[in-house]
Amino acid sequence: MKQPSKRTGQLLTVAAGSLLTFTLGSTTIYADTPSTNQVKPTGEVSDAEKIKDSSEITEEDINAKTEQYDVVTSKGAIQALTGYDVNETSFLKKNGIVISGVANAGITYNGNEPTNGFNGPVTFGDRASEFQLNQLNLNIQKAVATEGNEWSFGGRLDTMFGTDSIFTQAYGVPAYNVNTGAPMTRSNWDLNILSTDGNRFYGIALPQAYAEAYVPIGNGLDVKVGHFYTPIGYETVPANENFFYSHAYTMQYGEPFTHTGALSNYNLTSNWSLMGGITTGSATGGWDGGFDKQLGTYNGIAGATWTSNDKGTSANVSGTYGNASDTSNKTWALYSIVLKHNITEKTHFVLQHDHGFADGVTTYANNTDPSFSSNPVNAEWYGINSHLYYDIKDNLSVGMRAEWFRDQNGFRVWGPGRVAAATNNSNNSYAVPGVNNSSAVGASYYELTWGLNWKPTKWLNLRPNVRYDWIDTTSQNVTAASPFGGQQDQVLFSNDFTVTF
Repeated sequence: MKQPSKRTGQLLTVAAGSLLTFTLGSTTIYADTPSTNQVKPTGEVSDAEKIKDSSEITEEDINAKTEQYDVVTSKGAIQALTGYDVNETSFLKKNGIVISGVANAGITYNGNEPTNGFNGPVTFGDRASEFQLNQLNLNIQKAVATEGNEWSFGGRLDTMFGTDSIFTQAYGVPAYNVNTGAPMTRSNWDLNILSTDGNRFYGIALPQAYAEAYVPIGNGLDVKVGHFYTPIGYETVPANENFFYSHAYTMQYGEPFTHTGALSNYNLTSNWSLMGGITTGSATGGWDGGFDKQLGTYNGIAGATWTSNDKGTSANVSGTYGNASDTSNKTWALYSIVLKHNITEKTHFVLQHDHGFADGVTTYANNTDPSFSSNPVNAEWYGINSHLYYDIKDNLSVGMRAEWFRDQNGFRVWGPGRVAAATNNSNNSYAVPGVNNSSAVGASYYELTWGLNWKPTKWLNLRPNVRYDWIDTTSQNVTAASPFGGQQDQVLFSNDFTVTF
């Protein structure tokens, strides 16, 4: 019998992944997100009434970004298959504690068949023809009230195991100072929980660990203190809260993933809400900070959201601003604009624009000296991405994403992204044997992604995707200008599954 070619065999593997998947999980609802259509009642309310009914929350209430730090569970795989629900135990119910979990895994076929096994600068699902357990998330939360006249206290701890963990860790203190090129001692918060010896791809991240309080002032003030996901942008880290398996360059390279500090949210009216806070623990402008380094610099984070009366349209503007680090007064800043509109009951549109700035930084793209010791530039990165979704049925949706992202100075986008993230201050990366061989270049990156979401059960979501990437650059650096397995474009076919516990 004629044997299928290697490429055909890989395509069959990806196709088979959509048939041979099994997941464990629960559907996502939102308990303590301060919605934009609530005001504090004049009278006393019961504890049950203080916690927001999930049926009242819509995506438009959440506005620019789904509040991944405010997830509780509905009926998930364990309860559906066994009838057992850990959250119904007396201790958890008595103390208002909820345990939830999500698993996500997938496989991607790369038409370029890259010899290094990486999908260029694409992160998260970054390995070609290799099954990845991307995320195994376990979350413990005590939600707080969203309205009322009494104080309410809670908190949350999230843990993540999998290949996505390296992109979610507190890596805001990089291996080299972005302004001087001097080696730096990185944060110890969650970078090396698992030994990196012989472990190139799997790790553990602690993306959230915060205390939370509802303060009965005015319409109610929500305050978080600790380590938490960024509220900036549209796409999120938890796989169950994104339509696509892969991510936009804007999310991968243009925005922070987490912050350490304090964050508050306040609903001015039924249409307007404000967000603001202070971040620290970072040598990259308050982005992705930890608890044990760079605590002498404080940066600002703020935003505002408008939501229409019918909750079908929203606009969010948010951003960060401050000094790069304890040792640099150079500016590091970002603003993000996210517009969302329900064109019809089944058709949903999202438009996002980000623009970031980092003054006086040194880059590989601008400097051939590995020590980064000369030629500082004022770097900028910016782009536009749009999403269009259509609900064919309650459990079946199709979507498309289109993006242009400009890394003007070759400062933000690295390929492979994992290799750069795993580099130490001796310029060695545990993601590849030996010296860091990732590269960056001043360029425009483009991507088109098509996909669907099919939920055969409430706790299982299958997401086949097709993605096309290409680069536009004038650089004469052949390696950096061809980041997609030695090519200037690539086609990815992926399929993943997400199970909620």
